[in-house]
Amino acid sequence: MTEVLTQQAVREPQRIRGLEMPWNRVMGSAETPARAARALGPWHPQEFMAECVETIPEAGGLMTFVFRRGDGAPLAFRAGQYVNIAFPVNGDDEDPVDRSYSLSSSPTQPWTFSFSVKRDAAGAVSPWIHENVKPGTVLDMLGPVGAFHLPDADRRARYLLLAAGAGITPIMSMVRTIHSLPGQADVVVLYHGAEADGFAFQRELDHIASVDARIRVHYSLGDRGVPEGWQGLRGRLSAAMIDEVAPDANGRQVYACGPEGYLNTATELLKKVGVDDTSIYMEFFTGNRQTLLEYQQEIALASDIAEEIAEEIAESPEEYFESQPAAFGLYEPGYDEDGTLDATGLPLEAAGTEAAGPVAAADPGTPDPSGFTTVGTGSLTLSFLRTGVNVRIDPSEHILEVAQRAGVRIGANCKEGMCGSCKVVKLSGDVDMNHQGGIRAREIAAGKFLPCCSTAKTDLVIDA
Repeated sequence: MTEVLTQQAVREPQRIRGLEMPWNRVMGSAETPARAARALGPWHPQEFMAECVETIPEAGGLMTFVFRRGDGAPLAFRAGQYVNIAFPVNGDDEDPVDRSYSLSSSPTQPWTFSFSVKRDAAGAVSPWIHENVKPGTVLDMLGPVGAFHLPDADRRARYLLLAAGAGITPIMSMVRTIHSLPGQADVVVLYHGAEADGFAFQRELDHIASVDARIRVHYSLGDRGVPEGWQGLRGRLSAAMIDEVAPDANGRQVYACGPEGYLNTATELLKKVGVDDTSIYMEFFTGNRQTLLEYQQEIALASDIAEEIAEEIAESPEEYFESQPAAFGLYEPGYDEDGTLDATGLPLEAAGTEAAGPVAAADPGTPDPSGFTTVGTGSLTLSFLRTGVNVRIDPSEHILEVAQRAGVRIGANCKEGMCGSCKVVKLSGDVDMNHQGGIRAREIAAGKFLPCCSTAKTDLVIDA
């Protein structure tokens, strides 16, 4: 018998060049949105009740508490964000005590979520949590909250993640998220601890680093005694240490979380190794009065927004959910003629064999916008340095809308000044910004702004 083989076309595998959060494509599907995406987006804080389903002891005095929402919905959040929780520390008849905890789980597994709490013997709340929160415990929560999170899409996706002590919790969410997603990324984690056996999540971090070539993890024991056989780094965070684990730190986005002293030191050291302020994102676990006030304001604003959303949903749930995608402008669905997904996010490319190595540093020379092509009409000029175009604009127009009309690519989700996904750096000029919590005061001080809710007051030069 002669067997006839018919040659069939084999489609090239596709991959994402960079890193992209799943909701960009899920929400952009022409088909009925996936179940997870039917929940409110990660840019919408909500007030909800959640039930503890598991507790997991961790090293370093931490305990991980796994919860699920009482209404059965997934919790949509971004890796790095936190929830504000009301704990009935003084009994059900007294006012609860609110505390905020970073989510340590990945938003790619949204049906349950977890936060990890370090027990502080002198604390008023953490001992109570360790002793009283068990499977079946139901708590009131507000979230997600916070502008400290991975971007929704990042073409370069090169990160330096710094953590000290319990500061590993939002970093752990980021690592788990990147590990669970396809695409190219280059991640260095530098984790400082006090004791060799006190690194929370170490077994999981080691496993991830052993199977995911995109992620490298380094441990350092600070300046305390180092046991015999210790193979990690030694000493407090220093410029030399940063240079050792990430010699290209000045080309990475840096996310750092830990105590105030650690982060203040990190800020100075990162400047020494050439990391620009605009590439540094920090979450303080302790802080001065101004920092704590910022967090209080952030939570208060999230509470107001959650209340407004709840009222809208109560009036007409179907109308609200059906209108959500259109309101966010996330739907540009479909496949092109070659079968490639044509979503609003990063384009897919044919998979090659080259490794996801470091990307060459950008040309340090600053382009002169006076030589760019100018389009549009208006009394003011927006110069987009990376795109290389000048756009004329009227002072009443929102900058994001103008940029998108001109083909300038700026990621954006909520378009209401809440999510912070469109955050860009303003190199010169003044804007009038009316945000709703999507950006922090120190980011504004560093020159960042949200073009979705900003209008130009003068000519502008933008790093986009």
